Amino acid sequence: MNPAKKSNVFALGIIALTIGLLNSCGQVQSQDSQSIKIDGSSTVYPITDAIAKEYQNTHSKKSSITVEFSGTGGGFKKFCAGETDISNASRPIRPEEMEDCKKSGIRYYELPVAFDALTVAVNPKNNWAKDITVEELKKIWEPAAQGKITRWNQIRPNWPNRPITLYGAGKDSGTFDYFTEAIVGTAKASRTDYTASEDDTVLVQGVTKDENALGYFGLSYYENNQSQLKAVGIDRGKGAVLPSREAVEKSQYQPLARPLFIYVSYNSAQNKVELRNFVEFYMKKAPTLVSSVGYIPLPKEGYQLIYQHFYNGKVGTVFGGKAELDSTIGELLRQQATF
Repeated sequence: MNPAKKSNVFALGIIALTIGLLNSCGQVQSQDSQSIKIDGSSTVYPITDAIAKEYQNTHSKKSSITVEFSGTGGGFKKFCAGETDISNASRPIRPEEMEDCKKSGIRYYELPVAFDALTVAVNPKNNWAKDITVEELKKIWEPAAQGKITRWNQIRPNWPNRPITLYGAGKDSGTFDYFTEAIVGTAKASRTDYTASEDDTVLVQGVTKDENALGYFGLSYYENNQSQLKAVGIDRGKGAVLPSREAVEKSQYQPLARPLFIYVSYNSAQNKVELRNFVEFYMKKAPTLVSSVGYIPLPKEGYQLIYQHFYNGKVGTVFGGKAELDSTIGELLRQQATF
């Protein structure tokens, strides 16, 4: 073979190799682009995890779905930095998080997916605290209580003179934000001398092992451990109400009934077919799977509205950076969304 032909063959070989490498990179990039990363609330985690598992069991393995939890606040930090596609949240996005997302160019769908009855629980050996008022809870948890409200009889004189040990959500948890806003009156206003965790399982374990304990966490964590916990009725002035699906549906369990959310990246949804398919599957399956993991489905109207929002590209939040303690999902979803 003459030198010119050798040179042409060599050049063609280099071109073919380059094309092969580019195609290979493209395939890897395409596969990676279809991966779905989810983080955020430990309260919403059981719902999203159950739906992700059913999706992967019933769909071809086109994508890998990773579901983790670092608390609602921790999840929004990752979401607004563009590190995740979906952020599970147990309270609405807050103003500072809205601003972080805006700075990063992250637009989002705000999709309520279920209701939760935030549960106040004690150890089963506690035979005195069957109910508690919102005012008493505030007396226990407000910042002024730190180091001062330390015994049960300081809450009610007829309760025993025993130490009260507290278990509650960590500062990155949406449960912490919602509970403090609903009970104390200001989000994040809380005493700090208690056992705190973004993982509700840690709180459950603490209460089950401590006769003097009082803690709060999501309904499903209570229902999964009913033999080891005792729920306390919440009295807002109209009599004590225990957490239940019926009480939430009738708007009787106030102020601790709350909506749960997923926030979906608009850009990811536009660029990833598999993410769009997963979100559509999520909305379709939520009414049944929500109940199976211990939470309360939205009314039918609520799911119809979030379908409309997702298909019509309605992005932003309707909550204005704070929890709405008494509004219905239907009322909220009809409001104008903002960033």
